[in-house]
Amino acid sequence: MPAFKYKARGHRGDAIEGVIEAPSTDVAATRLIEGGLTPIDISAYQEKVGLGGDLKDLFPPKIELLDLVQFSRQMYSLMKAGVPILSALHGLSANARNRTLGHTLAGVMESLESGRDLSSSLAQYPDVFSVFYVSLVRIGETSGRLDEVFRQLGGYLDREVKTVKKVKSALRYPSFVLTAIVAAITIINIFVIPAFAQVFESLGGQLPLPTRILVAMSNATINHWELLLIGGALIFFGVRYYVSSEAGRYRWHKLQLRLPMVGTVLYKATLARFSRLFALVLNAGVPIVTALSVVGRALNNEYIEERVLSMRDGIERGESVSRTANAAGIFDHLVLQMLEVGEESGTTDELLIDIADYYDDEVDYAIEKLSASIEPTLTIALAALVGLLAAGVFLPMWDLYKVAL
Repeated sequence: MPAFKYKARGHRGDAIEGVIEAPSTDVAATRLIEGGLTPIDISAYQEKVGLGGDLKDLFPPKIELLDLVQFSRQMYSLMKAGVPILSALHGLSANARNRTLGHTLAGVMESLESGRDLSSSLAQYPDVFSVFYVSLVRIGETSGRLDEVFRQLGGYLDREVKTVKKVKSALRYPSFVLTAIVAAITIINIFVIPAFAQVFESLGGQLPLPTRILVAMSNATINHWELLLIGGALIFFGVRYYVSSEAGRYRWHKLQLRLPMVGTVLYKATLARFSRLFALVLNAGVPIVTALSVVGRALNNEYIEERVLSMRDGIERGESVSRTANAAGIFDHLVLQMLEVGEESGTTDELLIDIADYYDDEVDYAIEKLSASIEPTLTIALAALVGLLAAGVFLPMWDLYKVAL
Protein backbone atom coordinates (compact mmCIF):
# COMPACT_ATOMS: atom_id res chain seq x y z
CA MET A 1 0.00 0.00 0.00
CA PRO A 2 1.32 3.50 -0.82
CA ALA A 3 2.58 5.64 2.04
CA PHE A 4 2.26 9.41 2.43
CA LYS A 5 4.20 11.85 4.58
CA TYR A 6 1.96 14.40 6.22
CA LYS A 7 2.10 17.60 8.23
CA ALA A 8 -0.94 18.37 10.33
CA ARG A 9 -2.24 20.34 13.30
CA GLY A 10 -3.73 18.78 16.41
CA HIS A 11 -6.86 20.04 18.16
CA ARG A 12 -4.63 22.38 20.21
CA GLY A 13 -2.78 23.71 17.19
CA ASP A 14 0.41 21.75 17.77
CA ALA A 15 2.41 20.65 14.71
CA ILE A 16 2.41 16.93 13.99
CA GLU A 17 4.38 15.08 11.33
CA GLY A 18 4.27 11.43 10.39
CA VAL A 19 3.72 8.78 7.75
CA ILE A 20 0.36 7.18 6.92
CA GLU A 21 -0.52 4.32 4.60
CA ALA A 22 -3.52 4.88 2.31
CA PRO A 23 -4.60 4.12 -1.27
CA SER A 24 -4.57 7.84 -2.18
CA THR A 25 -3.98 11.31 -0.78
CA ASP A 26 -7.74 11.85 -0.42
CA VAL A 27 -8.11 8.74 1.72
CA ALA A 28 -5.05 9.75 3.75
CA ALA A 29 -6.59 13.19 4.39
CA THR A 30 -9.90 11.57 5.40
CA ARG A 31 -8.14 9.28 7.85
CA LEU A 32 -6.24 12.19 9.38
CA ILE A 33 -9.44 14.18 9.83
CA GLU A 34 -11.18 11.16 11.38
CA GLY A 35 -8.23 10.90 13.75
CA GLY A 36 -8.81 14.47 14.94
CA LEU A 37 -6.00 16.07 12.89
CA THR A 38 -6.16 18.95 10.41
CA PRO A 39 -3.92 18.10 7.41
CA ILE A 40 -1.68 20.87 6.08
CA ASP A 41 0.54 19.03 3.60
CA ILE A 42 0.41 15.48 2.24
CA SER A 43 3.08 14.14 -0.12
CA ALA A 44 4.21 10.77 -1.36
CA TYR A 45 6.64 9.11 1.02
CA GLN A 46 9.74 7.47 -0.40
CA GLU A 47 11.20 5.02 2.06
CA LYS A 48 14.98 5.06 2.23
CA VAL A 49 16.47 2.13 0.42
CA GLY A 50 19.45 0.52 2.03
CA LEU A 51 20.72 -2.54 3.77
CA GLY A 52 18.66 -1.79 6.88
CA GLY A 53 15.45 -1.41 4.87
CA ASP A 54 16.17 -4.55 2.86
CA LEU A 55 16.73 -6.57 6.02
CA LYS A 56 13.47 -5.25 7.51
CA ASP A 57 11.59 -6.34 4.41
CA LEU A 58 13.25 -9.76 4.36
CA PHE A 59 12.75 -10.39 8.07
CA PRO A 60 9.56 -8.60 9.20
CA PRO A 61 8.86 -8.84 12.94
CA LYS A 62 6.46 -11.57 13.97
CA ILE A 63 3.20 -10.60 15.63
CA GLU A 64 3.28 -12.08 19.13
CA LEU A 65 0.45 -12.77 21.55
CA LEU A 66 1.55 -9.76 23.59
CA ASP A 67 0.93 -7.52 20.57
CA LEU A 68 -2.63 -8.85 20.30
CA VAL A 69 -3.15 -8.31 24.04
CA GLN A 70 -2.13 -4.68 23.67
CA PHE A 71 -4.24 -4.24 20.52
CA SER A 72 -7.35 -5.73 22.19
CA ARG A 73 -7.02 -3.59 25.29
CA GLN A 74 -6.43 -0.43 23.27
CA MET A 75 -9.47 -1.16 21.10
CA TYR A 76 -11.56 -1.65 24.24
CA SER A 77 -10.42 1.68 25.71
CA LEU A 78 -10.93 3.60 22.46
CA MET A 79 -14.34 2.12 21.72
CA LYS A 80 -15.51 2.63 25.30
CA ALA A 81 -14.53 6.28 24.90
CA GLY A 82 -16.72 6.51 21.80
CA VAL A 83 -13.94 6.67 19.20
CA PRO A 84 -15.10 5.37 15.77
CA ILE A 85 -13.55 2.09 14.65
CA LEU A 86 -11.74 3.60 11.66
CA SER A 87 -10.25 6.37 13.75
CA ALA A 88 -9.18 3.90 16.42
CA LEU A 89 -7.51 1.63 13.86
CA HIS A 90 -5.81 4.59 12.20
CA GLY A 91 -4.24 5.68 15.48
CA LEU A 92 -3.18 2.17 16.42
CA SER A 93 -1.74 1.50 12.94
CA ALA A 94 0.28 4.72 12.92
CA ASN A 95 1.68 4.17 16.42
CA ALA A 96 2.10 0.38 16.42
CA ARG A 97 5.47 -0.71 17.82
CA ASN A 98 5.29 -3.86 15.69
CA ARG A 99 5.67 -2.86 12.04
CA THR A 100 3.92 -6.01 10.80
CA LEU A 101 0.91 -5.35 13.02
CA GLY A 102 0.82 -1.75 11.76
CA HIS A 103 0.69 -2.96 8.14
CA THR A 104 -1.99 -5.50 9.07
CA LEU A 105 -4.19 -2.86 10.69
CA ALA A 106 -3.72 -0.64 7.63
CA GLY A 107 -5.05 -3.50 5.50
CA VAL A 108 -7.98 -3.93 7.89
CA MET A 109 -8.80 -0.21 7.52
CA GLU A 110 -8.72 -0.51 3.73
CA SER A 111 -11.11 -3.47 3.93
CA LEU A 112 -13.45 -1.52 6.21
CA GLU A 113 -13.46 1.42 3.83
CA SER A 114 -14.46 -0.92 0.98
CA GLY A 115 -17.65 -1.84 2.86
CA ARG A 116 -16.77 -4.96 4.85
CA ASP A 117 -17.50 -5.31 8.55
CA LEU A 118 -14.72 -5.57 11.13
CA SER A 119 -14.88 -9.34 11.63
CA SER A 120 -14.67 -10.01 7.87
CA SER A 121 -11.75 -7.59 7.61
CA LEU A 122 -9.88 -9.33 10.44
CA ALA A 123 -10.63 -12.74 8.89
CA GLN A 124 -8.47 -11.79 5.89
CA TYR A 125 -5.43 -12.21 8.16
CA PRO A 126 -5.81 -15.74 9.61
CA ASP A 127 -2.13 -15.86 10.60
CA VAL A 128 -2.73 -12.91 12.95
CA PHE A 129 -6.34 -13.23 14.08
CA SER A 130 -7.50 -16.75 14.92
CA VAL A 131 -10.90 -18.18 14.06
CA PHE A 132 -11.92 -17.76 17.70
CA TYR A 133 -10.82 -14.11 17.74
CA VAL A 134 -12.75 -13.33 14.56
CA SER A 135 -15.82 -15.24 15.79
CA LEU A 136 -15.95 -13.28 19.04
CA VAL A 137 -15.56 -9.98 17.20
CA ARG A 138 -18.46 -11.00 14.93
CA ILE A 139 -20.51 -11.83 18.02
CA GLY A 140 -19.65 -8.44 19.50
CA GLU A 141 -20.74 -6.69 16.29
CA THR A 142 -24.11 -8.45 16.16
CA SER A 143 -24.81 -8.02 19.88
CA GLY A 144 -23.63 -4.39 20.13
CA ARG A 145 -21.06 -5.30 22.79
CA LEU A 146 -17.89 -5.01 20.73
CA ASP A 147 -16.03 -3.02 23.39
CA GLU A 148 -16.78 -5.68 26.02
CA VAL A 149 -15.65 -8.43 23.64
CA PHE A 150 -12.31 -6.70 23.13
CA ARG A 151 -11.93 -6.40 26.92
CA GLN A 152 -12.57 -10.12 27.38
CA LEU A 153 -10.22 -11.01 24.52
CA GLY A 154 -7.48 -8.90 26.08
CA GLY A 155 -7.89 -10.65 29.43
CA TYR A 156 -7.96 -14.12 27.88
CA LEU A 157 -4.90 -13.55 25.70
CA ASP A 158 -3.04 -12.03 28.65
CA ARG A 159 -3.56 -15.27 30.61
CA GLU A 160 -2.26 -17.21 27.60
CA VAL A 161 0.89 -15.06 27.52
CA LYS A 162 1.51 -15.64 31.22
CA THR A 163 1.04 -19.41 30.87
CA VAL A 164 3.47 -19.58 27.93
CA LYS A 165 6.06 -17.59 29.91
CA LYS A 166 5.74 -19.96 32.88
CA VAL A 167 6.18 -23.03 30.67
CA LYS A 168 9.24 -21.51 28.99
CA SER A 169 10.68 -20.63 32.38
CA ALA A 170 10.15 -24.19 33.62
CA LEU A 171 11.84 -25.68 30.54
CA ARG A 172 14.75 -23.24 30.38
CA TYR A 173 17.03 -25.14 32.78
CA PRO A 174 16.29 -28.61 31.30
CA SER A 175 16.92 -27.24 27.80
CA PHE A 176 20.26 -25.81 28.90
CA VAL A 177 21.28 -29.12 30.50
CA LEU A 178 20.27 -31.14 27.42
CA THR A 179 22.24 -28.78 25.17
CA ALA A 180 25.28 -29.14 27.43
CA ILE A 181 24.99 -32.94 27.38
CA VAL A 182 24.79 -33.06 23.57
CA ALA A 183 27.76 -30.69 23.25
CA ALA A 184 29.79 -32.74 25.75
CA ILE A 185 29.05 -36.02 23.95
CA THR A 186 30.04 -34.49 20.60
CA ILE A 187 33.32 -33.09 21.92
CA ILE A 188 34.20 -36.34 23.71
CA ASN A 189 33.44 -38.45 20.61
CA ILE A 190 35.50 -36.26 18.29
CA PHE A 191 38.49 -35.26 20.42
CA VAL A 192 38.78 -37.31 23.63
CA ILE A 193 37.92 -40.91 22.72
CA PRO A 194 40.18 -41.06 19.61
CA ALA A 195 43.16 -40.06 21.76
CA PHE A 196 42.46 -42.88 24.21
CA ALA A 197 41.60 -45.36 21.43
CA GLN A 198 45.21 -45.58 20.29
CA VAL A 199 46.32 -46.39 23.83
CA PHE A 200 43.55 -48.99 24.18
CA GLU A 201 44.57 -50.72 20.94
CA SER A 202 48.16 -51.03 22.13
CA LEU A 203 46.99 -53.01 25.15
CA GLY A 204 45.86 -55.95 23.06
CA GLY A 205 43.15 -58.39 24.04
CA GLN A 206 39.46 -57.69 24.32
CA LEU A 207 38.45 -54.32 25.71
CA PRO A 208 35.70 -54.00 28.34
CA LEU A 209 32.12 -53.47 27.07
CA PRO A 210 31.86 -49.78 28.13
CA THR A 211 35.10 -49.03 26.28
CA ARG A 212 33.92 -50.83 23.12
CA ILE A 213 30.69 -48.80 23.23
CA LEU A 214 32.60 -45.52 23.51
CA VAL A 215 35.00 -46.43 20.71
CA ALA A 216 32.13 -47.51 18.44
CA MET A 217 30.27 -44.24 19.12
CA SER A 218 33.39 -42.24 18.38
CA ASN A 219 34.12 -44.11 15.14
CA ALA A 220 30.52 -43.65 13.97
CA THR A 221 30.65 -39.93 14.70
CA ILE A 222 34.00 -39.35 12.95
CA ASN A 223 33.68 -41.74 9.99
CA HIS A 224 29.95 -41.50 9.24
CA TRP A 225 28.92 -38.01 10.35
CA GLU A 226 27.37 -37.32 6.93
CA LEU A 227 25.06 -40.32 7.30
CA LEU A 228 24.17 -39.27 10.84
CA LEU A 229 23.25 -35.76 9.68
CA ILE A 230 21.23 -37.07 6.73
CA GLY A 231 19.48 -39.62 8.94
CA GLY A 232 18.66 -36.99 11.55
CA ALA A 233 17.34 -34.62 8.89
CA LEU A 234 15.20 -37.36 7.33
CA ILE A 235 13.73 -38.28 10.70
CA PHE A 236 13.04 -34.63 11.58
CA PHE A 237 11.34 -33.74 8.29
CA GLY A 238 9.56 -37.10 8.12
CA VAL A 239 8.01 -36.60 11.56
CA ARG A 240 7.19 -32.99 10.71
CA TYR A 241 5.48 -34.04 7.47
CA TYR A 242 3.48 -36.74 9.24
CA VAL A 243 2.37 -34.37 12.00
CA SER A 244 1.28 -31.81 9.39
CA SER A 245 -1.04 -34.38 7.79
CA GLU A 246 -4.63 -34.67 9.04
CA ALA A 247 -4.27 -38.17 10.51
CA GLY A 248 -0.83 -37.48 11.97
CA ARG A 249 -1.90 -34.20 13.55
CA TYR A 250 -4.90 -35.89 15.18
CA ARG A 251 -2.75 -38.69 16.64
CA TRP A 252 -0.08 -36.23 17.79
CA HIS A 253 -2.62 -34.03 19.54
CA LYS A 254 -4.07 -37.10 21.24
CA LEU A 255 -0.60 -38.31 22.24
CA GLN A 256 0.30 -34.90 23.71
CA LEU A 257 -2.24 -35.37 26.50
CA ARG A 258 -0.65 -38.71 27.46
CA LEU A 259 3.00 -37.71 27.47
CA PRO A 260 4.77 -38.37 30.78
CA MET A 261 5.06 -35.28 33.00
CA VAL A 262 4.10 -32.85 30.18
CA GLY A 263 0.74 -34.48 29.40
CA THR A 264 -0.78 -33.50 32.76
CA VAL A 265 0.12 -29.85 32.22
CA LEU A 266 -1.35 -29.83 28.70
CA TYR A 267 -4.53 -31.58 29.85
CA LYS A 268 -5.21 -29.16 32.70
CA ALA A 269 -4.33 -26.17 30.52
CA THR A 270 -6.81 -27.43 27.90
CA LEU A 271 -9.56 -27.79 30.53
CA ALA A 272 -8.86 -24.27 31.79
CA ARG A 273 -8.93 -22.88 28.26
CA PHE A 274 -12.17 -24.71 27.38
CA SER A 275 -13.91 -23.54 30.55
CA ARG A 276 -12.87 -19.90 30.15
CA LEU A 277 -13.65 -19.73 26.44
CA PHE A 278 -16.99 -21.49 26.87
CA ALA A 279 -17.94 -19.07 29.66
CA LEU A 280 -16.78 -16.09 27.60
CA VAL A 281 -18.87 -17.09 24.58
CA LEU A 282 -21.96 -17.96 26.64
CA ASN A 283 -21.66 -14.66 28.48
CA ALA A 284 -21.76 -12.90 25.09
CA GLY A 285 -25.21 -14.40 24.50
CA VAL A 286 -24.20 -17.04 21.95
CA PRO A 287 -26.37 -20.20 21.71
CA ILE A 288 -24.74 -23.31 23.19
CA VAL A 289 -24.51 -25.15 19.87
CA THR A 290 -22.72 -22.23 18.19
CA ALA A 291 -20.59 -21.67 21.28
CA LEU A 292 -19.28 -25.25 21.21
CA SER A 293 -18.39 -24.92 17.52
CA VAL A 294 -16.45 -21.70 18.16
CA VAL A 295 -14.69 -23.00 21.29
CA GLY A 296 -13.80 -26.38 19.76
CA ARG A 297 -11.84 -24.73 16.94
CA ALA A 298 -10.04 -22.42 19.36
CA LEU A 299 -8.46 -25.14 21.55
CA ASN A 300 -5.59 -25.89 19.10
CA ASN A 301 -6.04 -29.63 19.63
CA GLU A 302 -7.88 -31.61 16.98
CA TYR A 303 -8.57 -34.54 19.30
CA ILE A 304 -10.24 -32.26 21.86
CA GLU A 305 -11.99 -30.38 19.06
CA GLU A 306 -13.54 -33.61 17.79
CA ARG A 307 -14.77 -34.46 21.31
CA VAL A 308 -16.24 -30.97 21.79
CA LEU A 309 -17.99 -31.10 18.42
CA SER A 310 -19.48 -34.45 19.43
CA MET A 311 -20.99 -32.59 22.40
CA ARG A 312 -22.55 -30.15 19.94
CA ASP A 313 -24.08 -33.00 17.98
CA GLY A 314 -25.53 -34.49 21.18
CA ILE A 315 -27.07 -31.15 22.18
CA GLU A 316 -28.63 -30.84 18.73
CA ARG A 317 -30.31 -34.21 19.42
CA GLY A 318 -31.80 -32.76 22.60
CA GLU A 319 -29.37 -34.07 25.24
CA SER A 320 -28.13 -31.96 28.15
CA VAL A 321 -24.68 -30.34 28.27
CA SER A 322 -23.55 -32.40 31.26
CA ARG A 323 -24.65 -35.65 29.63
CA THR A 324 -22.89 -34.91 26.34
CA ALA A 325 -19.78 -33.79 28.25
CA ASN A 326 -19.76 -37.09 30.13
CA ALA A 327 -20.08 -39.01 26.84
CA ALA A 328 -17.19 -37.03 25.32
CA GLY A 329 -14.78 -38.71 27.75
CA ILE A 330 -12.30 -35.84 28.08
CA PHE A 331 -13.57 -34.04 31.20
CA ASP A 332 -12.83 -34.99 34.78
CA HIS A 333 -15.39 -35.33 37.56
CA LEU A 334 -15.11 -31.70 38.71
CA VAL A 335 -16.04 -30.23 35.32
CA LEU A 336 -18.92 -32.67 34.85
CA GLN A 337 -20.32 -31.96 38.30
CA MET A 338 -20.06 -28.17 37.86
CA LEU A 339 -21.76 -28.36 34.45
CA GLU A 340 -24.61 -30.34 35.94
CA VAL A 341 -25.05 -27.86 38.79
CA GLY A 342 -24.83 -24.94 36.35
CA GLU A 343 -27.59 -26.38 34.19
CA GLU A 344 -29.88 -26.85 37.16
CA SER A 345 -29.24 -23.35 38.56
CA GLY A 346 -28.89 -21.47 35.25
CA THR A 347 -25.40 -20.23 36.16
CA THR A 348 -23.30 -22.30 33.78
CA ASP A 349 -21.18 -19.35 32.62
CA GLU A 350 -20.38 -18.26 36.20
CA LEU A 351 -19.43 -21.77 37.30
CA LEU A 352 -17.27 -22.22 34.20
CA ILE A 353 -15.28 -19.14 35.23
CA ASP A 354 -14.74 -20.75 38.66
CA ILE A 355 -13.60 -23.96 36.95
CA ALA A 356 -11.20 -21.99 34.74
CA ASP A 357 -9.73 -20.17 37.75
CA TYR A 358 -9.30 -23.49 39.56
CA TYR A 359 -7.50 -25.12 36.63
CA ASP A 360 -5.34 -22.05 36.06
CA ASP A 361 -4.05 -22.55 39.61
CA GLU A 362 -3.63 -26.26 38.88
CA VAL A 363 -1.63 -25.43 35.75
CA ASP A 364 0.67 -23.16 37.76
CA TYR A 365 1.23 -25.93 40.28
CA ALA A 366 1.71 -28.54 37.53
CA ILE A 367 4.33 -26.33 35.82
CA GLU A 368 6.26 -25.99 39.07
CA LYS A 369 5.98 -29.74 39.58
CA LEU A 370 7.09 -30.32 35.98
CA SER A 371 10.34 -28.45 36.56
CA ALA A 372 10.92 -30.37 39.81
CA SER A 373 10.23 -33.69 38.02
CA ILE A 374 12.50 -33.06 35.02
CA GLU A 375 15.56 -32.11 37.06
CA PRO A 376 15.99 -35.55 38.75
CA THR A 377 15.51 -37.26 35.37
CA LEU A 378 18.24 -35.14 33.82
CA THR A 379 20.48 -35.74 36.83
CA ILE A 380 20.11 -39.51 36.40
CA ALA A 381 20.82 -39.26 32.66
CA LEU A 382 23.90 -37.11 33.32
CA ALA A 383 25.11 -39.53 35.99
CA ALA A 384 24.68 -42.47 33.58
CA LEU A 385 26.70 -40.64 30.93
CA VAL A 386 29.48 -39.81 33.37
CA GLY A 387 29.46 -43.41 34.63
CA LEU A 388 29.77 -44.77 31.10
CA LEU A 389 32.66 -42.44 30.32
CA ALA A 390 34.42 -43.26 33.58
CA ALA A 391 33.99 -47.00 33.09
CA GLY A 392 35.07 -46.85 29.45
CA VAL A 393 38.26 -44.91 30.24
CA PHE A 394 39.36 -46.35 33.57
CA LEU A 395 38.52 -50.06 33.16
CA PRO A 396 41.23 -50.60 30.49
CA MET A 397 43.69 -48.66 32.64
CA TRP A 398 42.82 -50.87 35.59
CA ASP A 399 43.45 -53.96 33.43
CA LEU A 400 46.79 -52.48 32.36
CA TYR A 401 47.70 -51.85 35.99
CA LYS A 402 46.90 -55.47 36.91
CA VAL A 403 49.04 -56.75 34.02
CA ALA A 404 51.93 -54.56 35.13
CA LEU A 405 51.72 -56.05 38.64
